[in-house]
Amino acid sequence: MSESSSAPAEAARHGMDSCPSLPLRRFTRAELARHDGTDPATSVLVAYKGKVYDVTRSFPWARGRHWGTHRAGQDLTGRMKETIHGEEMLARVPCVGVLED
Repeated sequence: MSESSSAPAEAARHGMDSCPSLPLRRFTRAELARHDGTDPATSVLVAYKGKVYDVTRSFPWARGRHWGTHRAGQDLTGRMKETIHGEEMLARVPCVGVLED
């Protein structure tokens, strides 16, 4: 995935309710699935409520799994109730795109 070096920094300044005003990359579900943490050359991504977040640098997502309960490369909408925290945690990671239906 090619990303400009300023996009992640810009995205990190935005909360989960807004992605950066930069042109956002659109991800299909198949593209998102390739960012599951199994390939160290690609970023680790998750989707939530139509937005795609880069969790590569988030320790709990090491190797594409969140404490063994959730897997990267997937849409987590509707699955946050299974976690000990809420969606506010996504404000800590960059929003890098949108998920296509």
